[in-house]
Amino acid sequence: MSNILIIEDEEAIAELEKDYLELSAFNVTVENTGSRGLQRALKEDYDLVILDLMLPDMGGFEVCEKIRNVKNTPVIIVSAKKDDIDKIRGLGLGADDYMTKPFSPSELVARVKAHLSRYERLTAGRTERNEIIEIRGLKIDKTARRVWVAGEEKMFTTKEFDLLTFLAQNPNHVYSKEELFRHIWEMESVGDIATVTVHIKKIREKIEEDTSNPKYIETIWGVGYRFRI
Repeated sequence: MSNILIIEDEEAIAELEKDYLELSAFNVTVENTGSRGLQRALKEDYDLVILDLMLPDMGGFEVCEKIRNVKNTPVIIVSAKKDDIDKIRGLGLGADDYMTKPFSPSELVARVKAHLSRYERLTAGRTERNEIIEIRGLKIDKTARRVWVAGEEKMFTTKEFDLLTFLAQNPNHVYSKEELFRHIWEMESVGDIATVTVHIKKIREKIEEDTSNPKYIETIWGVGYRFRI
């Protein structure tokens, strides 16, 4: 049974989310403040965190950043904030998804299942020899999920690594943002593809010498992105 942590100060919303998740056989813990939620997330083993942005005593952005600095646990941000800048900031801090309130509890359950399924497959123990991709100074260890650029190791979130690896394994192919969202997040974008843009930006900051003139991931204007080889 997967363990889910909900960090949400509105008790009615937290209980509704908890009820729907428990009906789907998840074990759910609820914390109503950012500080207590962060303490639990760091000290205990959870398979996924559902994080509200507007929390007393510590904002959701800070909680997300502190979790991501230590763990790769999937984080879904839920917020009444609809501005793209908030979505971009949350995703840039390492959140795996961003849902705008109000939303259907069944949609939340579906997204939780999708993220857990993918994370479990990616972190499953393997005994075979590490699979390595090396392209012009960029080294990607698919098995160990590590990345080096010119010999220097760079830290990647789960989705950043997945997106980089997918593009590197399919060079010279142009993918639209919608296609990348479906491949990496395994769900329809429902018109919100800011996630892809943010993750491409973060990847470029880590692997490109000059982000304004990238040598690995190119933008094909009006179409999408392509990994050069």
